[in-house]
Amino acid sequence: MRPKALPSPAAAPAGPSAELANSHRMMGLATRASLGMALVLLALKLYAWVSSGSVAMLASAVDSGLDALASGVTLVVVRWSLAPADHEHRFGHGKLEPLAGLIQAALVLTSAVALLRTAVHRLTHPAPVEAGWLGLAVMALASVATVLLLRYQRKVVAHTGSTAIRGDSLHYATDLAMNAAVAISIVASWALGWLWLDPVLGLVVAVLAGRSAAGIGWEATQLLIDRELPDADRSHIAEIIGRHPEILGVHDLRTRRSGLQRFVQFHLEFPADISLRDAHRIGHEIESEVCKLVAGAEVIVHFDPMPDHDAPPHR
Repeated sequence: MRPKALPSPAAAPAGPSAELANSHRMMGLATRASLGMALVLLALKLYAWVSSGSVAMLASAVDSGLDALASGVTLVVVRWSLAPADHEHRFGHGKLEPLAGLIQAALVLTSAVALLRTAVHRLTHPAPVEAGWLGLAVMALASVATVLLLRYQRKVVAHTGSTAIRGDSLHYATDLAMNAAVAISIVASWALGWLWLDPVLGLVVAVLAGRSAAGIGWEATQLLIDRELPDADRSHIAEIIGRHPEILGVHDLRTRRSGLQRFVQFHLEFPADISLRDAHRIGHEIESEVCKLVAGAEVIVHFDPMPDHDAPPHR
């Protein structure tokens, strides 16, 4: 006689799907806005550099050019990473996000090295900055646009946790510092005759860009090698499991992140005489609670029967 099938879990509410669709929309809009702004600022800064001859302005233009390239890569990679799981990629395509982060880190590091070489050359071959008013106007416009983009990007990162968008945001945070450095150097060189300040500030910005590249690369690498979720999340998962007195223990709690998706798996230890129906019900309750705690989580639970006297301390 065939055993009766266990009741199917309740259908997932529409909320999480709608929230995921909203995250996709926000990320798509953020990548398009980033690319569009980088292209506009690149054109403005190149014109200002040709008119002024400022090394700091050239550095800012080079950075905007690499920003445009990085934003283009991010736009394509984010679109691919948001594609649903398929037959050959059962865990989705989220690993493409940290890959975009590594590309961004390489581009930022390239711009930092190029800026460093240009600034050193200008230190040994000083030259005056011309058309300072134009440079200041471009920097003011670029700063306002960058602040607006950063505000939206940080909103997207807070909502989605996107590594690619966070890397793009670090680019523009560095740009904001660069804009301030360029404005100061233009005033100092054009109005005060301090020709040395322009390349010195270029060196400072190069160091900041290098630090940003290291941060982006480190975070992307950690995601690619499946670093665990934060300790606070793991502790909360253990607390959720501990609320069920039927469970004797838990082991092999493993977590990782891939794009917007989080994966959580663990083994639950039950008394050997518990029914499969009851174990399934408890496991499903824990799974639902973990999904509420960790947004976008896919939870895998394994049931281990264990006599009471063999049960290890709860972990």
